[in-house]
Amino acid sequence: MKVILRNNEAGNLEVYVAKKDLEEEVVSQKIEGDNKILTLTNGWELSIPKDQPEKLPITIDAKKLE
Repeated sequence: MKVILRNNEAGNLEVYVAKKDLEEEVVSQKIEGDNKILTLTNGWELSIPKDQPEKLPITIDAKKLE
């Protein structure tokens, strides 16, 4: 799914999923192989490529982990 990574007003990393109209803050990040796992405040875990541009906001493909 396409997600937008951006910083919120407090300067924290935030994920926006347009298809779900979901906007959640990232509470933790970890590296697993070639992917970065983002844990959101609602408990979702999203897998994104670990090599991504540092400039935000950015739209990337993410996979929701079950």
